[in-house]
Amino acid sequence: MAILARINHQIAVSARDLIKLFKREECVAISKYLDEGLVLFLSAEKRDEALKQMVDLLEMHGKLKNPKVFHDAILEREKIVSTGIGLGVAIPHAKLQGYNDFFIAIGIQPRKGIEWNALDGAPVRLVFMIGGPDNRQTEYLRILSHLTVAIKNEDRRKKLLKTYDAHDVIALFADC
Repeated sequence: MAILARINHQIAVSARDLIKLFKREECVAISKYLDEGLVLFLSAEKRDEALKQMVDLLEMHGKLKNPKVFHDAILEREKIVSTGIGLGVAIPHAKLQGYNDFFIAIGIQPRKGIEWNALDGAPVRLVFMIGGPDNRQTEYLRILSHLTVAIKNEDRRKKLLKTYDAHDVIALFADC
């Protein structure tokens, strides 16, 4: 339990440090990377199944150059450390060569959640899958820090879990 507390503290400290750093820089609006077509109400009950459903959605909307390579990169990232950050949220991500822009797909599993080996041990109900170019680390860190701040908002998370319309999901990030 002490290790988990230390990890959660480090995540909070890192997020604050990133926000301080990026406040001096250009603001990145999370809403810029969102699209109603990239919102998926997950039927999956297992992590790998949820990841596959989200990769399939990204492929269907023309976001992926090579779905297998992207999917494999996502799975490899999960092997390093779970992207289940706590609070019922996971942020799987992959940055690959050949991509020009970042994108975020949102997966919502409003029922019991998905076992994800999250840092806090809680099941994941909200998945934010980030993909994009491997050569724009600063922009990626800005996206990640702003997304982290947005999803730390308990009211927003609760509303996301009660929403069954992609338009309403995106609207919850209008101020982000």
